[in-house]
Amino acid sequence: MSRQVFDEIKDLITESRNPATKEIDAKSTIEILQLINNEDRKIADIVAAELPYIAQAVELLVETFKQGGRLFYIGAGTSGRLGVLDASECPPTYGVDPEMIQGIIAGGYKALVRSQEGVEDVFEQGAQDLLDHGFSAKDVVCGIAASRRTPYVIGALTKAREVGGKTIYLTCNPRAEINLPVDVAICPVVGPEVVMGSTRMKAGTATKLVLNMLTTASMIRLGKVYENMMVDLKMTSKKLEERSKRTVMHVTGLGYEEANRVLDQAGGHVKTALVMILAGVNAEEARRRLAQAGGVVRQALGSYNSV
Repeated sequence: MSRQVFDEIKDLITESRNPATKEIDAKSTIEILQLINNEDRKIADIVAAELPYIAQAVELLVETFKQGGRLFYIGAGTSGRLGVLDASECPPTYGVDPEMIQGIIAGGYKALVRSQEGVEDVFEQGAQDLLDHGFSAKDVVCGIAASRRTPYVIGALTKAREVGGKTIYLTCNPRAEINLPVDVAICPVVGPEVVMGSTRMKAGTATKLVLNMLTTASMIRLGKVYENMMVDLKMTSKKLEERSKRTVMHVTGLGYEEANRVLDQAGGHVKTALVMILAGVNAEEARRRLAQAGGVVRQALGSYNSV
């Protein structure tokens, strides 16, 4: 088995040596940092080349969410942690149910704070963990594996297709090397790491950028953003409470106290408050218009002149 794994990883781009950093251990602190920064500068352009595939994934997610389906991220190590992070930040930011976007990491909760070596190697466990979270044919799984060979992730993707669900594969190795069928493959090939095989670095950064795009673009398409502001956030902290007031103030020009008063009437819901003010209606009518517009503020406002 060891020789098989060796053969699998020996030619992976993510496991190769970076010629630009071969002498990094002989450099001064500032020179080490410059080498790291030089490599990091390449990542945004590499991700940009994958935008057509990221767009396909977003369209798939939007349609899934509209039909009541969910997104499951699944990965091991850094990949798993980034998926859990992105999923955990969607409810407070966009007011979605925590069930809508979920993160699964090999090794479970303990693996979030302490490395659980070996758990990524169990193909069957990835499939089982996905099923244990209730994955169904109406859902989407996004498998995250910088190396593209992680058995845990491959097991989950394979099971998702058997169940009839949709699949997204995010890896930092070339698309041509993917040997399993998926609906969308996103492949930002960031090249060899500064420290050979340390995919928490460039691969991790590219992964974070892509995950940001997947959920942010999907939430915008679902009407969770008006202009460039969150309007479905939950006022679960003082910071989010004050952000809600600032959003209403920015959009409407109201003062602090008046914005606070309208938000109270709107039950703390920014969307409702905005439609109330901009359309000149009460909370009940604002909610009705939002419901009719599928929760999209621009559409709710676009209809009020003709009502």
